Amino acid sequence: MQSQELERIARQIRLRDVQAVFEAGAGHVGGEMSAIDIMTALYFRVLRIWPDDPKNPARDRFVLSKGHTACALYVTLAKRGFIPEEEISTFLQPNSRLNGHPNCNKVPGVETNTGPLGHGLPVAVGMAKAAKLSGADYHTYVMTGDGEMQEGSNWEAIMSAAQFGLNNLTLIVDHNRFQQGAALSETNDVAPLRPKLEAFGWEVSEINGNAMAEVVPALEHRGDRPHCIVAHTNKGHGISFMQDRVDWHHKVPSKEQYEIAVKELSEAL
Repeated sequence: MQSQELERIARQIRLRDVQAVFEAGAGHVGGEMSAIDIMTALYFRVLRIWPDDPKNPARDRFVLSKGHTACALYVTLAKRGFIPEEEISTFLQPNSRLNGHPNCNKVPGVETNTGPLGHGLPVAVGMAKAAKLSGADYHTYVMTGDGEMQEGSNWEAIMSAAQFGLNNLTLIVDHNRFQQGAALSETNDVAPLRPKLEAFGWEVSEINGNAMAEVVPALEHRGDRPHCIVAHTNKGHGISFMQDRVDWHHKVPSKEQYEIAVKELSEAL
């Protein structure tokens, strides 16, 4: 699938995501908008997956470590055929399996439960190491937030991945520069990330994470070391009043804001 078609699908996913968050009255829409281009490229081009056989042992793995952006993952999984598209309307509703954080025991296509930040990358390192030990050829991808990179467990995992030579592991950092309550630069600023990862022996690429022409080749890259993609993105990408605003980390649009968002995203289709 080419970049133009992937961009069209990403816009559709953004629109459905905003609708779901508005209907549910809760969600982390800003960080979902920044990450959707990457998820779209993964699920509609890069990952070796089978929606009708989600546990196929030959499948590639994707771990959404920034689990609070689960709605974007659910919409992507629905669009790809893992779950019914109409089920998105049950997001956060009583008895729904589409919870605020992904649950691998309930939702096909979810590889592991995430939510507590700093857990997804260590799990992904374990998946990649397991592939090495068993001789499997699947590739493991994991997406973290940039604020999440303040967690010490991530750096232990980064050190381990280099030690184990996990060239079957790709880390994507959604570097949208904002976390809950503040800009990254105003808290424990881990940027720039590139020299830190390189010091641990990783290969590092820096891209515009909202430009499909850069996202796809970075995700498809293979080398002889673990690979980190520092994806420079915009919080709330695609919606004018949300973009690069810290308050949209965890906020629900008003009816008026929702109508503006739908109009902007629909026009982009």
